[in-house]
Amino acid sequence: MITVFKSEERGIRQLDFPALEPGCWINVIAPKGDEVAALSSLLNIPADFITTALDPEETSHIESDDGILLIVINVGKSATEYEFDTVPLGIIITAHHIVTVSLEANDILPQGVVTMGGFSTFKRTRFLLQILYKTATAFLRYLNQINRRSNQIENNLRHAMKNEELYQLFDLEKSLTYFSAALRSNRVVIDRIMRLLQNPQMREIIKMREDDEDLLEDVQIEYNQAYEMVQMYSNVLSGMMDAFASIISNNLNIVMKFLASVTIIISVPTAVASFWGMNVGVPWSDMPYGFLFVLLLALATSALSTFWLWRKRML
Repeated sequence: MITVFKSEERGIRQLDFPALEPGCWINVIAPKGDEVAALSSLLNIPADFITTALDPEETSHIESDDGILLIVINVGKSATEYEFDTVPLGIIITAHHIVTVSLEANDILPQGVVTMGGFSTFKRTRFLLQILYKTATAFLRYLNQINRRSNQIENNLRHAMKNEELYQLFDLEKSLTYFSAALRSNRVVIDRIMRLLQNPQMREIIKMREDDEDLLEDVQIEYNQAYEMVQMYSNVLSGMMDAFASIISNNLNIVMKFLASVTIIISVPTAVASFWGMNVGVPWSDMPYGFLFVLLLALATSALSTFWLWRKRML
């Protein structure tokens, strides 16, 4: 699917593909083969620039070819309640257009960036930095969700004896691993962009203004914060999994100890009843209150067993 947007005085106008104008933003999501060929022909973009971002295993990097710049970053996404993943997002900057390519829709584009202040499809460099900034804030939002869900799991694990909560923690830890790899490679892309800005040839493609420099600094701060948070949460979750695995085992041992104590208490009156049930002479067999005496004896021995187990802290 290909959608085309252009900034105007009255707001954002959507154009019909393939009718393109200078200063347009072309948003491409899971394009078909003919759409890739048409877009490559219209904008003189190498076809592999478009298809690169469609590989779900693609890592963040920067390429340039004949005045066309390709920037691939990884964007976070929520797969399930306890699973998070990343998906590549390609940003292609030409002399007159900016193209974003993704394998699936995400919450970064288009609404996420369009609603940011100072958005304009003509300002390609600022648009790029806004995408990077929005991506960093999305990672921070997902990290906060992971933190809240890990706290919920922690409360449940204090009394748990099943492995379901551990599986949920494992999913969260795996998600943090994906986030860590994505943020690490995205930070490398940010550093590469800063080096490209010092290249006079690249300044023709990436034109920086004063407010763009401030936004680039904000992008760096957000990515550094997100990377530090993901490292911290990963260490915390790793320790939690080891600790709570022991807690679950300990909770199970406590239950087994309690059941063993109950079995001992119940077995005492059973033994007394077994002795008096023998087909031999037993005390009080001829007394009218013999059954009551036996019952009281069984209860007394059970009480003594319970008291002894309680004193030994086995009950």
